[in-house]
Amino acid sequence: MKRTGVFILLFILLFSAAVFAEEKGDVYVIPIRGEINKASYNYLNSTLKEIEEKSSAAIIFEIDTYGGLINEAEKIKNLIIDLKVPTISFVNTKAESAGVLIAISSEKVVMAKSSTIGSAETIPNTEKILSMWKGFLRDVAQYRGRDDKLVQGMADKKIYGELINLTGNEALEKGICDLVSNDYHNILRDFNISYNNVVKYEENIELKLARALANPYMGTFLLTVGFVGMIIEIFTPGFGIGGTISIIAFGLFFGGNIIAGHSQWTSLAIFITGLILLIIEAIIPGFGLPGISGIVLVLAGTILAMGTVTSALWSLSIAIIITAIITILLVKFGHKSKKMEGVVLSTSQQDEDGYLSTTSQAEYLNKTGVTVSELRPSGIIEIDGKRLDALSEGVFIPKEEEIKVVRVEGSKIIVRRI
Repeated sequence: MKRTGVFILLFILLFSAAVFAEEKGDVYVIPIRGEINKASYNYLNSTLKEIEEKSSAAIIFEIDTYGGLINEAEKIKNLIIDLKVPTISFVNTKAESAGVLIAISSEKVVMAKSSTIGSAETIPNTEKILSMWKGFLRDVAQYRGRDDKLVQGMADKKIYGELINLTGNEALEKGICDLVSNDYHNILRDFNISYNNVVKYEENIELKLARALANPYMGTFLLTVGFVGMIIEIFTPGFGIGGTISIIAFGLFFGGNIIAGHSQWTSLAIFITGLILLIIEAIIPGFGLPGISGIVLVLAGTILAMGTVTSALWSLSIAIIITAIITILLVKFGHKSKKMEGVVLSTSQQDEDGYLSTTSQAEYLNKTGVTVSELRPSGIIEIDGKRLDALSEGVFIPKEEEIKVVRVEGSKIIVRRI
């Protein structure tokens, strides 16, 4: 009987310990790294929904960011504030710009010994945007009991004469953070949080892709590859490797920026429309409305995709310059490479090899005639009852129009509408 009582008591103690451990829950660590964008918000939103279904003792947001999009940072702030469990922002390296708003949204703020927080000036720094941004910072600082003037000074240099950026110890001294530490377990102990395990989440593939592809340097590279591929495709007959590379490069460029939240699908539609107009211009020589409209739409699509005019123009300029250089090199030296035989014509037809040039058409210079077919710019004309192949001066000439031969280049007859 005595043994039975001891066994029952031991069972009750073990069961109570198990229940107590389950009630404590785990601590979940969620990384917030790199640029703050739409993919960052989507990742945090889905991760927090997953954690809501579990028993959690606290959530730690591990922050290392130079900032990003204000609207996405504001949405992330709302996610954090609405949580019903203890929240801790751990700035392990830096919380700059939009990262400031996210960091101070948690109940507790911890900074690593070598970390910094601040420099939250907006780009572009217009009065309207700055006023809105300071309002976001002030609201959260007051809600969490932080120095709202100091936090606003991180965004507006007029308040203290310079933008505020604090080290961990400085932030602790001024009440912006609650603890300086580099260890999760010490942090949780100091805040008296009981827990079972520390569970670390990793970034998903969407977030990693968005960060890699939406990077301005990667954007410049992808634009360059896309344009070069398009040039190669124009030089080669049929659809080949140039067109394939171009489609993949442009797809990655726009896809990455759309995932990151820098743009919508409309930017891709505008860009494609611009390319189509430029192709039409190439088919019908003579720089006109399709060419001008195409350039404008390509520029507009790229700017909308990258989010900022400065980044877009910088990337486009570099891409166009590199593309021009590569095109010149292909035309000049491509014939010397066997690998480029499909892009640049490397063979020549010499008289000594049995090839004879066509007869000169100089006899038709200054003569008049009529177009038998449309000239786009090539077509058929008739002079003195004889049908001849001819070219316009880069403009469209309808059928049955009077023309005059203005230039003869070997076998080529160039005509002008009278």
